[in-house]
Amino acid sequence: MAVANEQAAFPLIASDEPAPFDVIEADSERPLVLACDHASRAIPRSLGGLGVPDGYLDDHIAWDIGAGAVTRLLCERLGCGAVLGNFSRLVVDLNRDLEDPTAFPAISDGVLVPGNLGLTVEARAHRAKAIFKPYHEALRRLTHSFSSTGQRPVMIGIHSFTPYLYGLFRPWEIGVLWDKDARLPLPLMAALRAAGIRVGDNVPYSGRHPADFTIDHHAEPEGLAHVGIEIRQDLISDPEGQRRWAAKMAEVLDLVLTREDLYRPTTG
Repeated sequence: MAVANEQAAFPLIASDEPAPFDVIEADSERPLVLACDHASRAIPRSLGGLGVPDGYLDDHIAWDIGAGAVTRLLCERLGCGAVLGNFSRLVVDLNRDLEDPTAFPAISDGVLVPGNLGLTVEARAHRAKAIFKPYHEALRRLTHSFSSTGQRPVMIGIHSFTPYLYGLFRPWEIGVLWDKDARLPLPLMAALRAAGIRVGDNVPYSGRHPADFTIDHHAEPEGLAHVGIEIRQDLISDPEGQRRWAAKMAEVLDLVLTREDLYRPTTG
C-alpha cells in the first residue's frame, strides 16, 4: 500500500516507467488537437497500487476504458496531434483543478482508495509536479504550436463513460459536452444524429460543470473552438469496437471540421 505522506525527495516515477504523457505528432497541418486525460490505468510502482485491489484497476474508476486507443486511431485517420496521460486518474486526475477534492480521490464509485487517504499538501504537490503539470504543459505547447500558421486549433477532449452507474443503464452512445461556445458542438451533434448515433447533449456529463478542467484551462481562455466527447465504454472495450467507433467519429469530424469559423478565436 502507498504511504499517504509521500516524500517529495523520493522519485514518484522510476526511470524505467513511462513519461507522464505521450505526444502524438501530427502528420498533416490540420489545426486540430486531441486531449485524452484518462488514457491509462497505470500507477507508479512507488505508490504500491494505492492499496486498490487489482480488479478495480481494470475498471472505469482507474481510467477511461478505450479512450486512449480511440484517440490514437483518430490521430491516424485525421492526421492530427494529441496528448495522452500515462497514469491513472486515481493518482491525480488531469481533468480536475488541483484544489478539487476529486483530483486525488479517496473514494471512487464506492471503491476506497487507501493510498489517497490523508494526503499531505506536500504529497499532492509531489504528484502534481511529476504528472499533472508536465501533461498540461505539453498540451499548452501543442496548442500554441499553430500560432505561426495564422490559424488557431480546434481542441477536442476524448473520454469514455461506464454504461451503468448506480445500477442504471446510460443509453447514449456518444455524449457531447459543451458550455458557451456552440460553434463545434451543435453541428457535431447534428452530424452524429444524421449518422444514426444516439447522442447525449451534455449528458451523461456536462461541459458546464466546473470539473471539466482541461477544456476550461486550455481552450476557453484562448477562444479555441472545442468540445468534449464521451463514448460509452462497452462500445470501445475491444480493438474491433475501437476501430469501428474511431472510423465513425473520424467520418463525422471530417465533415464538421470544414467550417472556417472554427479556426478563428472568439472571446464570446
